[in-house]
Amino acid sequence: MSEDTITTTVSSKSKTQDNPTQNQHTLKGSVELQGVGLHTGQRVNMTIRPANPGHGIRFQRVDVQERPIVKADVDYVVDTSRGTTLEHGGVRISTVEHLLASLVGLGIDNALIEMDGTEVPILDGSSRQFIEAIDNVGIQEQDAKRVVYAIDTNIHYYDPVKNVDMLAVPSNEYQITTLIDFNSPVLGTQHATLKHISEFKGEIAPCRTFCFLHELEYLLDNDLIKGGDLSNAIVVVDKVVSDDELKRLADVFNKQNIKVKHEGILNNIQLHFSNEPARHKLLDVVGDLALVGNSIRAHIIASRPGHASNVEFAKKIKDYIRKNRHLSDVPHYDPNQEAIYDITHIEKSLPHKYPFLLVDKIIELSDDHVVGIKNVTFNEHFFQGHFPGNPVMPGVLQIEALAQTGGILALNNYPNPENYDTYFLKIDKVKFKQRVVPGDTLVLKLELQNPIRRGICEMRGTVYVGNKLVTEAELVAQIVPKDKK
Repeated sequence: MSEDTITTTVSSKSKTQDNPTQNQHTLKGSVELQGVGLHTGQRVNMTIRPANPGHGIRFQRVDVQERPIVKADVDYVVDTSRGTTLEHGGVRISTVEHLLASLVGLGIDNALIEMDGTEVPILDGSSRQFIEAIDNVGIQEQDAKRVVYAIDTNIHYYDPVKNVDMLAVPSNEYQITTLIDFNSPVLGTQHATLKHISEFKGEIAPCRTFCFLHELEYLLDNDLIKGGDLSNAIVVVDKVVSDDELKRLADVFNKQNIKVKHEGILNNIQLHFSNEPARHKLLDVVGDLALVGNSIRAHIIASRPGHASNVEFAKKIKDYIRKNRHLSDVPHYDPNQEAIYDITHIEKSLPHKYPFLLVDKIIELSDDHVVGIKNVTFNEHFFQGHFPGNPVMPGVLQIEALAQTGGILALNNYPNPENYDTYFLKIDKVKFKQRVVPGDTLVLKLELQNPIRRGICEMRGTVYVGNKLVTEAELVAQIVPKDKK
């Protein structure tokens, strides 16, 4: 819209991160936007500011004396009739979904959004201008880990009245698939897919909101889109339109000429994608599910979603996280997932050999953490003499499996790991919480507690069977070149 403006202010103390991943992130500087609200028609000045780790996304009404703050939380949703509206402390923030989607799409965890009005500016009806404004200042990595909740069971929501079906299934990535079907010969059945959140910026953010002509006429007749403009919405023509009606629309929106294009939409804009409506519905899902309040790892499959169903689904996901918060650190293991290191590579990297090699594969590896897998079978040599008739894996061997997995992490930054050995100097705070028996699959997770200095590696280790923590310990190892032993 011609009266929308964007200003950015950059902090010289920050660094830009092009690929936000493990840590929390905020904006590098402040972003100022001005525009009108789609439904209120009120001009709003909005400033998106950086915020500290753990702050989350919060809105602040600076036009109210107490300057109340409203957290972007599904518990505060009070209306989903024409967008998603939050209310807390006696003030409302409406049409939040496009802005929230842009923050999620850029991996921003913490921001304070100051507004001098009720409604987030509609801009062009998508997330594109929010994305561009934030890109201008960049993204700042913060010294705090991002907590990501892995969904380890299906979460389902169904609305029989609206025939809305939403499902979250376990996945290694945050993925979304949407399907829309309005029984419209113009739109037909459309679907859109987001395979990785990094695709949001180019594939989803530019996709604008849409409505049917009969909805537009109703909104106009009831004075419900005071800030509406044909530049910020795709209008789908689902009926025969008279010349008088087209002239009326041209007068309302101050256009010289309005006509119906052969694709069945008004000639106000060109589609960015043939399935732009389905992609915009996916955008709305991203924005509304941001109200869960935490990053999640799941594949969301949404059939005929809308704001009301998105919010109800977000409540179910948040309730699941409340009840299973202890699972946040549990690594997700998919047996079909290709190993980073298989047993052949592990055997070359570690000095251990059968029958004392207790790691079968590595499924995650970074500079500061590693996740390994050990399949426990009845054929393990130690079961012959350890509780015969009632086989239980010795706790000391669980610690050894952790130590070997930690050895992979410790040697990860060395160009020739086969030329080094790791010797454990201390094992502390060991706890055995559950028995490990044949048939169990151990998920072995090690995290660096401090950067490796002078060959000293401090790690926290946890062992899981499914989503149950069975063993934990703190380990200190020393990396020693083989020629100095």
